[in-house]
Amino acid sequence: MSKTDSPILITGGAGYIGSSLVGLLLQKGYQVSVIDELLFGGESLLAYLSHPNFNFSKGDIWEPRSIQNAWPANWQPPKTIIHLAAIAGFPACQAVGRQVAWRYNVEATQRVYDQAVKLGVERFIYASTYSNYGLSPDGQAVTEDTPLTPQSLYAETKIASENFLLGQADTSCVPLIFRIATLYGLSPRPRFDLIVNQFTLEAFMRRELLIYQRGYSRSFLHLQDAIQGMLLGTEAPIEKIHHQVFNLGSNQGNFTKDEIVRMILKRIPETNVHYKDMTFGGDMRDITVSFEKVEQILGFKPIFSVDDGIREVIVALRSGLIRNPLDQRYRNAHFIFQ
Repeated sequence: MSKTDSPILITGGAGYIGSSLVGLLLQKGYQVSVIDELLFGGESLLAYLSHPNFNFSKGDIWEPRSIQNAWPANWQPPKTIIHLAAIAGFPACQAVGRQVAWRYNVEATQRVYDQAVKLGVERFIYASTYSNYGLSPDGQAVTEDTPLTPQSLYAETKIASENFLLGQADTSCVPLIFRIATLYGLSPRPRFDLIVNQFTLEAFMRRELLIYQRGYSRSFLHLQDAIQGMLLGTEAPIEKIHHQVFNLGSNQGNFTKDEIVRMILKRIPETNVHYKDMTFGGDMRDITVSFEKVEQILGFKPIFSVDDGIREVIVALRSGLIRNPLDQRYRNAHFIFQ
């Protein structure tokens, strides 16, 4: 069967993850349709417009029937929906408030899935977050079976969507959930509100870093590895991914903030680092994550390192490829704590 017989619909496809994922799927021969409201603009998709297997639909996924009208009449309905559209990150969710965050992160997921069932979609890939775990109990690495203890509104909305999807046992549309590590690296829609990218930008532009919660551990994954993981989820046999949750990342990607700072200092040694002992109401993750399941079942093995991500951000900044990296369009919220 040709891959054009298995069209893929990506919600939020103009965003940080989606705009890179579109390119990978087109390269692999898939027909790809994107629906996006373009809150951060649509320049990230311009390179794909002339591709015969690409389609774009501007729309709000919370609106009824938005998914049903998101691909050309001469295409078959999608076999896979990759649901990326969301108000992403705890600062963005805090900024819009609980009602709006719930509408676009939970209610919209339910509406997209319900339409997927009616359209005969076979698999529904949902981008969730390892923020759902909150804290590592007793310092042990969390697995997909570890109880969820959300520390932010963002994580609460993601858990609610996960619970909804995992409860859909009587439908033929199979949900697959990826709890994705903190991403880094560049994309057609860059983001500089992600720890590695943000720290690198500030060290490069200001030669100064102010770090909060210095001892906290996080898990990190290069964007290009993340989209390869989603491709594995798209192509894996249904029986391998049926109602499954996978932490998406690498055991080699578990680092403290101090370790990330040391890597940046190797590239930009003249940076002055200041630490501030401060807590705040938001994403208080201090966590180490196990990624054994995704490696064993899907064969996922990342190839990029955090140093690779730091280097590529520096190259892009130094060469002027990103003219105004401090522009707010490269952030999902105006205020980010480190």
